[in-house]
Amino acid sequence: MATDSWALAVDEQEAAAESVSVFLLLGTAKTEVDGEKVDDEEKEDRAAQSLLNKLIRSNLVNTTNQVEVLQRDPNSPLYSVKSFEELRLKPQLLQGVYAMGFNRPSKIQENALPMMLAEPPQNLIAQSQSGTGKTAAFVLAMLSRVDPANKWPQCLCVSPTYELALQTGKVIEQMGKFYPEVKLEYAIRGNKLERGMKIQEQIVIGTPGTVLDWCLKLKFIDPKKIKVFVLDEADVMIATQGHQDQSIRIQRMLPKDCQMLLFSATFEDSVWKFAQRIVPDPNVIKLKREEETLDTIKQYYVLCNNKEEKFLALCNIYGAITIAQAMIFCHTRKTAGWLAGELSSEGHQVALLSGEMMVEQRAAVIERFREGKEKVLVTTNVCARGIDVEQVSVVINFDLPVDKDGNPDNETYLHRIGRTGRFGKRGLAINMVDSKQSMNILNRIQEHFSEFTSNDIDNCKGGQYFFHSTKSGLDRTFQLGDK
Repeated sequence: MATDSWALAVDEQEAAAESVSVFLLLGTAKTEVDGEKVDDEEKEDRAAQSLLNKLIRSNLVNTTNQVEVLQRDPNSPLYSVKSFEELRLKPQLLQGVYAMGFNRPSKIQENALPMMLAEPPQNLIAQSQSGTGKTAAFVLAMLSRVDPANKWPQCLCVSPTYELALQTGKVIEQMGKFYPEVKLEYAIRGNKLERGMKIQEQIVIGTPGTVLDWCLKLKFIDPKKIKVFVLDEADVMIATQGHQDQSIRIQRMLPKDCQMLLFSATFEDSVWKFAQRIVPDPNVIKLKREEETLDTIKQYYVLCNNKEEKFLALCNIYGAITIAQAMIFCHTRKTAGWLAGELSSEGHQVALLSGEMMVEQRAAVIERFREGKEKVLVTTNVCARGIDVEQVSVVINFDLPVDKDGNPDNETYLHRIGRTGRFGKRGLAINMVDSKQSMNILNRIQEHFSEFTSNDIDNCKGGQYFFHSTKSGLDRTFQLGDK
């Protein structure tokens, strides 16, 4: 693809995103949270990744993690369900579930739904990644608890950002499509209500600051009448200190018999401590940590001197082996932009994904790549997790992953090269090494994973594929081992 057509493709990607009404700018830009400007890169990254995963997933993820259930009362029977009919849902809710495309409960739903719908209500702390049906599960719980005859808020759901609240609201609207008596209100910035009025909608979803104002200052909501309190994306929530404090203040206003449900993708110590403060006497559902295995992925490294040599090696790799689709990871947006331009000038169909793009733009780029409209995706770490494209046969680390202190980022390495070797296929990962420092990083990554796998990272030598570089004084011969 020539440079002009590559630029045209980028324009098409941006145009595809302009029809979406949600705006979230990433990178070092400031994000507005509950009307206040914050500059919190970690929180933006987590919130944006969560939103991106919601936007690009059309189906449930078939997770390989085992579910671990820790019951509040170890002596009570442990129930799980294999069909939604077993839950004895209201007919209009069952109709909504099937209309959304859920044929049977996901692994998380099998265990969580019987707990969430039990009588008397039980509290729950659950670990669940995007795409596992977690949002649909707690939405079903809220809709099941509502008494439509009562015209006041009965279920309250708090999300860390405006955009994530809208996504959850969309699920409520879809699942409640055949239950029109139940109404939804958004407690988010920009939704101004007249002072002194009382909300009649039975479900309220919003961000912590606005929800707290509506309960405490403006008194739109009577917190003592709330039956179900959901705190979603707890790991994103605690990345902003204000949100953590606001969530605790909201929880303290709720009645003691209110059902508390908290969800988080990760369970670091900070998240766990926060969850225990929010949810008293809980049942707990955890995902057992997936084994760190790279056994289905052949890994190699190529020695270079600079980014230009890395680019030439990349071209040679393309000339030597058949690649369906490839993902190439860079450390900075500048490098990613430069590399995308160079590859497009060599005739490759290239998509570019980086942190300054809006989330909706990212989703449009990923969808085009998934559909095969571009064969190469050049990206920074924004694409390291949770994105499955079956045709990806090669992952290339143009730059090795490091943390903010310059140390090897083993988890990101695992997530990056895990984009290949999926769906039962063998994968190929190639690492570009351009200095003693990057060689040291690669050696440390190999040492880390040698505890989990016997699969070493090999130099590109001794194999049947030879990559010759003749430009810019690059006279090394690179060899790639088995396919």
